[in-house]
Amino acid sequence: MTDLYTSQRAMRQMRKQALQRGVVAILDVGSSKIACLVLRFDGTGRLGDDGEIGSLAGQSGFRVVGAATTRSRGVQFGEVTAMQETERAIRTALQAAQKMANIRVDHVIACFSGAEPRSYGLDAQIEVEDQVVSEQDIARVLAACDVPEYGAGREVLHAQPVNFALDHRSGLSDPRGQIGSDLSVDMHMLTVDATAIQNLIYCIKRCDLELAGIASSAYVSGIAALVEDEQELGAACIDLGGGSTGVSIFMKKHMIYADAVRMGGDHITGDISMGLGVPMSKAEWIKTMHGGVHATGMDDREMIEIGGETGDWEHDRRTASRAELIGIMRPRVEEILEEVRARLDAAGFDHMPSQQIVLTGGGSQIPGLDMLASRILGQQVRLGRPLRVHGLPQAATGPGFASAVGLSLFAACPQDEWWDFEVPVDRYPARSLKRAVKWFRDNW
Repeated sequence: MTDLYTSQRAMRQMRKQALQRGVVAILDVGSSKIACLVLRFDGTGRLGDDGEIGSLAGQSGFRVVGAATTRSRGVQFGEVTAMQETERAIRTALQAAQKMANIRVDHVIACFSGAEPRSYGLDAQIEVEDQVVSEQDIARVLAACDVPEYGAGREVLHAQPVNFALDHRSGLSDPRGQIGSDLSVDMHMLTVDATAIQNLIYCIKRCDLELAGIASSAYVSGIAALVEDEQELGAACIDLGGGSTGVSIFMKKHMIYADAVRMGGDHITGDISMGLGVPMSKAEWIKTMHGGVHATGMDDREMIEIGGETGDWEHDRRTASRAELIGIMRPRVEEILEEVRARLDAAGFDHMPSQQIVLTGGGSQIPGLDMLASRILGQQVRLGRPLRVHGLPQAATGPGFASAVGLSLFAACPQDEWWDFEVPVDRYPARSLKRAVKWFRDNW
């Protein structure tokens, strides 16, 4: 616990240095693409120093000055599997973004999917020392949270206070300076597979870069794709990536649950490749140009040339109907959505006051996906594009860039986490696990 705790603190310091220098790179290490944005901070806006715990104040004070993507290599299910290939891909994306920005970058903030995220809900209560809640009281109440045994080989990635209560007033976002005697907190803690996170950190170090922060893709996609009132009233963000699908639930502007399904767009492409007997690159093209999940009578007549370059005339002139293609794609899309449904049920999403679901990520662009998703997941489904950020090139405004844009917002105004307060490190008792979503049923 203390290792990542201290390295997270070190990263926070590194982020402050990067912001003083005025430039930082954002790296979204995905299974199908690696996206890099270079942000320049111009000192306008107070970059989250507004003192409110956990607020993601708008995108103050930065603009995108460089952007590049490259095909991902050596990443499967959102996790690094071939170090040198991933290192080369990261260098390629970073160099292209630096060239566009015409500036050298030393600090990066990275996000990744996969790594089997698990959510925990923690809570604690203390007596306020002298009637007015101080920074020290916040640190004490966070330290008083009983941390469950989350298992060897796992590390805490996010630990965020999501709700404070002072005496009988609940739903406070920042109790500092308020008068009261009993302070309690609800905290959301996200743990991930330690090896996956260490491989990514090591890979970034090998690229001669300083890591100034790390975040879960599921979390940052939600920041980018959910509009303010969805984050406030409650919504789920489903980030359909290449190798995995991230699930995050937000409430009162905080993430209260995250999970991942180890399937994504690449699996759909693989099915097309197998079903039509074409290479993956051709299958990806067919999926992008002709894919869908709803067949109509027209689709029997729409023929797709699947061809090939074998020199065998019969083989190279093959065609398939769009209805056949949909027949291959739909079962896999349904399987992914059913898995997502199971994760939302486990989180108690159906008990939330609002059940808005937002689909984002590159895989969300399949025509008809929103209709299929609303049948499997519930009525209120919409397709989400990332919020507008200054200077973002047109090519980077699609749903496939939700996590990169969300990570930019996270870099500018990170939510306060456990390690932002001087929590005494020796206070990590272990006790039974509480449900991640228990507290908001009681509080709202």
